[in-house]
Amino acid sequence: MRKAFADALNLAAAENPRVMLLTGDLGFQTFDEFHERFGPRYINVGVAEAQMICASAGLAREGWSPIAYSIASFATGRAFEQIRVNVTYPNLPVIIVGAGGGFTYAASGVTHHAIDDLAIMSSLPGMTVVAPGDPNEVTQLFPQVLELSGPSYFRIGRYGEPSYEADDPPVLGRARLLRDGQDIAVISTGDIAAVVLQALDLLKPEKVFPIVYQMHTIKPLDHAALDHLSSRVHTIVVAEEAIPSGGLASAIGDWRLSRRESPRVVRLGPPDALALGNLQRDDLRQRLGYDAQSIAQACIAASRVPQAG
Repeated sequence: MRKAFADALNLAAAENPRVMLLTGDLGFQTFDEFHERFGPRYINVGVAEAQMICASAGLAREGWSPIAYSIASFATGRAFEQIRVNVTYPNLPVIIVGAGGGFTYAASGVTHHAIDDLAIMSSLPGMTVVAPGDPNEVTQLFPQVLELSGPSYFRIGRYGEPSYEADDPPVLGRARLLRDGQDIAVISTGDIAAVVLQALDLLKPEKVFPIVYQMHTIKPLDHAALDHLSSRVHTIVVAEEAIPSGGLASAIGDWRLSRRESPRVVRLGPPDALALGNLQRDDLRQRLGYDAQSIAQACIAASRVPQAG
């Protein structure tokens, strides 16, 4: 994803002379081409995320299109007050890019874990929150985010995330159908989408064929897609690499409050707890119950629940 983001950024900067990149002492090699081609439009503020956000806000006020880039836990947690006061309060078009969302940096410990970034950013009024699932979604969604008139958060992974196929291209604010099916839906956000697709292979022998949606846009959530799903499925399985409060499952829960009848929702993801130690990401997903096997088991269990009527 990071390579896809760098390529999309270079293309955007070539087309729009107002695009600027600010980074918190990160992106070496990743942004070498941007630095070489666009020189003065590249600013490394050092290990000073709060200043990066303040500078981005000032640039946005002067008509620039700033992209503030850092590790997801630093871009959101360290600079939250500056984002809230200097970016969202005046509703400025600053794009905050959080690299390594979720447990991408699992082995680096709690300081680098970003399972609360979606919740932090979703809590801010007017903030658009996007978590692409593969390099293709990064490439196609980033130019759409650049067109927004207000602030946005763009969570990306690291390197090596697999790409996947879908009939429709990713459109900001619209859920993306990855696989059609029946009775059960699995909805993901971020790069857990690839794990969901792995789970489908485990489900074929069980003759369980869920509908699979990728909700790359968490805020605003695609209520129309959920309304459509509610007439087709009895259970929605949500797979996310985020804390329970403020993530995708939480947003879907808010949607359910507005409906008299809605599908049952089963959430798979990290609990409301810190992940201590230095486990690898795949180990954490297995231990916390949202790896491919766990997703498949949740779908099988849902398929066996007797339905009223």
